[in-house]
Amino acid sequence: MKNTLLKISMSLLLVLFFSCKEENKNEEKETAIKNSVSENYNISILVDLSDRISLKKNPNPTMEIYQRDLGYIKSVSEAFTQHLKSKRMRQINDKMQLFFNPEPENSEINSISKDLRINVTKDNASKKFLNSINDTYSLKTATIYESAIKDDKYIGSDIWNFFDSKVQDQCIDKDFRNILVILTDGYMFYAGTQIKDGNLSSYLTPQLIKKNGLNTNDWEKKFEKENFGFIKINTDLSDLEVLVLGINPSKNNPFEEKIIKAYWTKWLSEMKIKHFEIKNADLPSNMDKIIKDFILEKE
Repeated sequence: MKNTLLKISMSLLLVLFFSCKEENKNEEKETAIKNSVSENYNISILVDLSDRISLKKNPNPTMEIYQRDLGYIKSVSEAFTQHLKSKRMRQINDKMQLFFNPEPENSEINSISKDLRINVTKDNASKKFLNSINDTYSLKTATIYESAIKDDKYIGSDIWNFFDSKVQDQCIDKDFRNILVILTDGYMFYAGTQIKDGNLSSYLTPQLIKKNGLNTNDWEKKFEKENFGFIKINTDLSDLEVLVLGINPSKNNPFEEKIIKAYWTKWLSEMKIKHFEIKNADLPSNMDKIIKDFILEKE
């Protein structure tokens, strides 16, 4: 009889123990989701309007580069509005903006980009406004790309300088989750910013990769031993998360993709950016989940 009672008591204790443990787990999970939902998002999109989007120089029969970019931007915008709609009205204080570097000479493009600086607060977060954000971004970014292609004046992409002089001030706000989405083929070149320091540079082109002899099977060993990469920027960007989309390596070097990613990985890590991903150019339908998972990730 005593043994039976003891067994029953032990069983009850075990049930209580595991149910308490499960409750704690659920509470922790709920708290994590609440914390993530209540976060204020500050999303920046940096668009590379270099000749990578040229229909003449880089035609793509499957889907043009600029159309892929527009698909990626659509996914970013949808993730932003999904985040907004998951918050309570009084918690809303979120931003999304679009940048170029350098700014295009076309005044229409620069004017439109100002309309894409969206700041949503509890004071203006009407249902109508939230529902208009995706359409606004789709229509206005399409106009920007079409104007750039029509102008046919591609002045290059100065991403290095953007990180050196603008990211800290324009893309990072205290008490926000700061996310920078970069649309680029992975190469960087701007005539006004060509800096070299040994084997480090502020730019990257297929010609430079070939000139540096990084087109052989032992490129990785050479990359590390001879300290190749982008010139380091002495800024702590640990409050920034970066998603690079559209890597499109030259087909002339089978190692080109890995080399581009090595440059970017080393550079972003040196700036103490802990959370970043570097993704190849792909159809927007294939990238949609990747983009939304990165932005809506629950930590």
